[in-house]
Amino acid sequence: ALELSPFQMVKRDFAFVVEKAIEAGAIIKAATSADRKLISGVNVFDIFEGASVGEGKKSVAIEVLIQPADKTLTDEDFDALTKKIVGNVEKSTGGTLRA
Repeated sequence: ALELSPFQMVKRDFAFVVEKAIEAGAIIKAATSADRKLISGVNVFDIFEGASVGEGKKSVAIEVLIQPADKTLTDEDFDALTKKIVGNVEKSTGGTLRA
């Protein structure tokens, strides 16, 4: 049976600009691999193509579900996890975090 954590689940949203050929699944995989113990899910909630993101590119917005199992996360924990998520996605897809 799945154990429920006594700690609050947190959602964080990110939007990455990637080449149109990059599949959303690659972004999900890269984000999830940042910390498989803390990240309980990653969902795509928006894909946008238009002049504002550049020719041949698209913006893919994801929601990352963070579920601590053994402690309440500090701001420093979240900052470190955020950097790792962004770094993993940038490294594996060539994308950049959308400002």
